[in-house]
Amino acid sequence: MFVFEAPLAKLLETRVHVVMIRLPPLSGRRIRIEVSRQLSDGLREVHAGSFVRERRIAFDRDLLYKRREFARIFVHELFHFVWVRLGNPDRRSYERMVLNEIEQRARGELGWSAEWRKQALSRRHWKMRHRRWREYVCESFCDSAAWMFAGLARHPEFTLAGRYRERRRRWFQRWAGSSQISI
Repeated sequence: MFVFEAPLAKLLETRVHVVMIRLPPLSGRRIRIEVSRQLSDGLREVHAGSFVRERRIAFDRDLLYKRREFARIFVHELFHFVWVRLGNPDRRSYERMVLNEIEQRARGELGWSAEWRKQALSRRHWKMRHRRWREYVCESFCDSAAWMFAGLARHPEFTLAGRYRERRRRWFQRWAGSSQISI
């Protein structure tokens, strides 16, 4: 399922194996996993990046030595591949759940990548399903998957209230239990 690029291929493989045990069954083409130094999104340094069309995930080298953080970020990045293959009915179902949270004025998120996008949204963005809204929903899905499957009970970025976390947990359990997940 994965191809590990040198250097540090063995360490990468070990880190990924530990996380994969917690995930629901996955299927799909191979994804190349590599290590890089000083990854950037063009504006700021990042811990990792997914390149879905290239079937590649790049991790900052320093992240390999932070097991818990690697697990959380690996699941997040992997679920970018899941999101693009999710299918519109499931994507819209997740989107409706998150929209319901916003309408109920839920604050917080399950990761910073979703949180800062959520904070930048206006009512117009979600009413029109603007690109910013769609990007937020994708990041929320990936952060929620990381919260759900990475094996971390707590993290400073888990700021969403418990009742909304429980709704997301139920959504993921229903969804993940219904079929094999495509990446």
